[in-house]
Amino acid sequence: MKLWISFCSFILVFLSSLSSANAQLNIDITQGNLDPVPIAVPDLISTDAEGREIGRKIAEVVRQDLERSGIFKSLSPNSFLETQTDIDYKPTFADWRVIKAEALVSGRVVVENPGRIRVEYRLWDITAGEQLSGVRLGTTPSQWRRIAHKVSDSIYKELTGEDGYFDSRIVYVAESGPKTNRTKKLAIMDQDGANTKYLQSGAGLVITPRFSPNSQTITYMSYENVVPQVYVLDIETGRRELLGNFPGMTFAPRFSPRGGKMLLSLMKKGNSDLYVMDLTSRSTNRLTTSPAIDVSGSFSPDSRNIVFNSDRGGSPQLYVMGAKGGNAKRISFGKGRYSAPVWSPRGDKIAFVKSHKGKFSIGVMNPDGSGERILTESYLDESPTWSPNGRVIIFSRESRGQRGGVELYSVDLTGRNLRKVPTPGNASDPAWSPLLP
Repeated sequence: MKLWISFCSFILVFLSSLSSANAQLNIDITQGNLDPVPIAVPDLISTDAEGREIGRKIAEVVRQDLERSGIFKSLSPNSFLETQTDIDYKPTFADWRVIKAEALVSGRVVVENPGRIRVEYRLWDITAGEQLSGVRLGTTPSQWRRIAHKVSDSIYKELTGEDGYFDSRIVYVAESGPKTNRTKKLAIMDQDGANTKYLQSGAGLVITPRFSPNSQTITYMSYENVVPQVYVLDIETGRRELLGNFPGMTFAPRFSPRGGKMLLSLMKKGNSDLYVMDLTSRSTNRLTTSPAIDVSGSFSPDSRNIVFNSDRGGSPQLYVMGAKGGNAKRISFGKGRYSAPVWSPRGDKIAFVKSHKGKFSIGVMNPDGSGERILTESYLDESPTWSPNGRVIIFSRESRGQRGGVELYSVDLTGRNLRKVPTPGNASDPAWSPLLP
């Protein structure tokens, strides 16, 4: 995807962070109950028509990003009392306090030439009357949306102290056709549902796509041959290759945190075990030898441990073992069946699917099994995937009935901020990329 690669050659470094010792605005997102912080994001100013249009679109995306996080409340531009004409001067703080804004983003777009723009913004603490930060970014005009997401990430980090997740992508399975005979192909989009592109043409049947740490490579399982097999796809070039020629079915692939290895399940004679493959040498090592069904492995961020799903105890439950295999310890003990575990990129939580009394839930627990919390529940919630900062989970939700569809939703760790993620049609099996370079 030259679209993303070309951006990297234009993006500039963070130029200045003008933090004030007197600034008071700081958001603790670890609190269980958090009232959204009112933030004002006026359209970015510019001296020409093209710049003003880009500035309008950037501001709208930033407002939507921050609003969706559940941490911020984007104030309506119709409520603004001050019309900014120059971001180099302090705003009239009293005008922003009247509308109860606690933070203000003021910015401008400079069209340097037909192929390049410069975007600048400043973040203000309205309560303290101080500037918190200033950022300058450069790119091509066509990349304005990525600039907007980077601005959102910068604001999020400045006010919460944690990395954002807006400049990232989602790969998923786009489904079409009747519920009993659907075509499934790979699609990719921005994390907010924009810029959807299909990575395959024609009919097909694929499941469980997963990103590599470099955000440029995807692994997935395909049914195009007699025996389902795992493939690796380069997003930019479209080149793909078969991940080994195994005699049995291979499925549930997932990259290691550094991208040099691949976890996958291999089924032989009706039994599946976890294997790890070195992607350079293509050598494989068997990790589990239980007569049970061991599937859905996921590395911890430090690559030292693996969480997986197994029915070795009589029903599907979650287990953790060392990255070299052996000494698996059960960590799920609630009522119901557990599956699809995914380790958070922060390392502090494991997301999972739980089925109990005919309903499916998305939940999280600590790596030792303590602190289990259910975030969602419906007829069928499945396939959780973590945001790059480990604060949000996207999953797929299927509706009941013959005509029921499947859609993507997001929820944060509080379980309160449940939102639908827009897609052109039915969508399942999402996977969230790391932050883009």
